[in-house]
Amino acid sequence: MCTRIFWNTNDVAKTVSRCMDWAVSDEPELWFLPRGTARDGRADDHSLTWTSAYASVVTSMWGMGTVDGLNEKGLGAHALYLDPTDVEFPEPDGRPSVANALWVQYLLDNFATVADAVAHIDRVRITSPLFRGIQLGVHIALEDASGDSAIIEPLGGELVVHHGSEYTVMANSPTLDKQLENRARYRPFGGELPPPGDITSADRFVRSAYFLHYLPEPENTEEAVAGVFQLIANVSVPYGAPYSTGDVYPTWWRAGADLTNRVYYFGSTRSPNIFWVTLDDLADTTEVRKIDPRELTLVGDQTAHLEPAALLY
Repeated sequence: MCTRIFWNTNDVAKTVSRCMDWAVSDEPELWFLPRGTARDGRADDHSLTWTSAYASVVTSMWGMGTVDGLNEKGLGAHALYLDPTDVEFPEPDGRPSVANALWVQYLLDNFATVADAVAHIDRVRITSPLFRGIQLGVHIALEDASGDSAIIEPLGGELVVHHGSEYTVMANSPTLDKQLENRARYRPFGGELPPPGDITSADRFVRSAYFLHYLPEPENTEEAVAGVFQLIANVSVPYGAPYSTGDVYPTWWRAGADLTNRVYYFGSTRSPNIFWVTLDDLADTTEVRKIDPRELTLVGDQTAHLEPAALLY
């Protein structure tokens, strides 16, 4: 039950965090992808091809697609799970297509702001090919250094966009409309209930919004980053903690970004450490680079330690 939290109300830095929860490890790799990288939508016979306009630092899932990232303009993008029974992608209609596993990368490669991405949201058709033999539903969260935000959900055969700085929290299923309806039952969102404490998606959505509402103004950038990491830790699932069904979907990693200063952060929950990569320090880099973010000794600035690599997807 992944969660994304965007802190856009402080005056120091716009920061965001997210967690990745799954039954098994998604075997993440952290990549730097320079501007000018040739890409393919990997969707169907109408797959879009493009060349990236912006460099990005991203996290991949099973070497098959991008699930999270930040580009050099301060645009962040995150793919979170949405129950396939809620999802209906557009039917073929002549537009070029992009697979949902490449949706985040397409957005980071081509747009500098949330507003620009939303304005061109229907330029391509998003498809949902099998992902390791699994039909995955996804929805997307976007934010940028201005504090703008959007949640994009493929519902009823079209992309439904919630665009505005008020959309600071996203979790997995149900859809955003239903999450917001449930949130209204709690303080300080119109209701009287105290924040819930379960690990369900709905409860984590409310808890994220509740504590985000009360975050005090940070004194510096470090506190702005620490704030969102503290909140995402609050809604992360410890190893072994079961849902009511008995299924176990622990948090494998947490990532975050300082959109204002273009720094991407990552922490494996198997490690006590957090490390980061600074995009501005890679401005002149023209080769693909990567690092294994599951390496337990990684801590602090790892920008200089990304190694040249062949892009796998």
